[in-house]
Amino acid sequence: MHDTADLIAETYALGAGPWTLAPVTRGALGQIWKLSGDGEESGAGSRSSWAVKELLFGCDEDQVRREAALREASERLGIASPRLMPNREGAYVSYLDADSGASSDSSSGPGSGSSPSAGSHIKLYDWIHGTPADVSDPEVLDWFGRTMALLHRAGEGERELPSSWYERCPGDDEWAALHAEVRRAGMPWADELGRFIATSARELASWVTPSDPADLVTSHLDLQPQNVLVGPDGPVLLDWDNAGSASAERELARALFAWSGGNEGDVEAGVRVARAYRSAGGRAVVQGPRSFSMLFATALNYVRVQAECAIDPAVTAAQREFGSGQVVAAMGWVPELGVVSRLSAAVGQVW
Repeated sequence: MHDTADLIAETYALGAGPWTLAPVTRGALGQIWKLSGDGEESGAGSRSSWAVKELLFGCDEDQVRREAALREASERLGIASPRLMPNREGAYVSYLDADSGASSDSSSGPGSGSSPSAGSHIKLYDWIHGTPADVSDPEVLDWFGRTMALLHRAGEGERELPSSWYERCPGDDEWAALHAEVRRAGMPWADELGRFIATSARELASWVTPSDPADLVTSHLDLQPQNVLVGPDGPVLLDWDNAGSASAERELARALFAWSGGNEGDVEAGVRVARAYRSAGGRAVVQGPRSFSMLFATALNYVRVQAECAIDPAVTAAQREFGSGQVVAAMGWVPELGVVSRLSAAVGQVW
């Protein structure tokens, strides 16, 4: 029987082992594993470490194709990112079939064992050696502003409307129904969720509106500092899974909030990123709190989906536990309108 690590190496023609897998980090949609080998020459080169992303909630193959296309277009413009590797059959996503001989602790489903579980979809990327981006470093801020401008150039000509994830958020009736289910499930944060729904969720929802179709680009859609590592050759942009249609203005606004420290409100960092973006030819302009519609929608939708996951009997216990923790954390991360207003006023002076 193949070990899971050896099976993945075989699927991607990485060469002889032995290969080992170690968990690295868990995100909302996937678990990252480090696949390590002896570095022998193979069809994929001589690398000895790779990043395996286990997709915990299934796979949208069209989304993977968009990711690959945008990453390749961005690379031609000089944006460094991990390669998304095709398998032996030329596909960018692979399925660990339960009959393939993969051995893992899958009793609790994907994301809960000692290696990717049989029945999971996986993607393989270059392993990037680097340190987290320092958002206090002016050079890193300048790099990010330039990079976002290049991304928007690479993604020009988008015609497909953005996903509803970025365009709308739960209405009062949807929140009320979810809150009732959370109460019935006896979640310890039910009262906190109720207060959140009555205050922050209601306030921010009033700013969530559909995007202007004339402002659409194909872009990364997760431009947060934690998705940048600084390697020997400079910053590298990671985690392209969400690539798709977005308003350039709204993605810029959302990224400025993230790179200025969120609710900590380092306005000068946001201004520096905006200047670098404009100097590099970025066409989007932030025009007050309404430009932050995407930020508000995604923040509110994240609370909703994690609350739904936390009480969903169809997912694993590990996934419910993760969702429960994320609900509590995310309610504290939701943008404060006052912080957003100060940031938008400051960066508005750039244009």
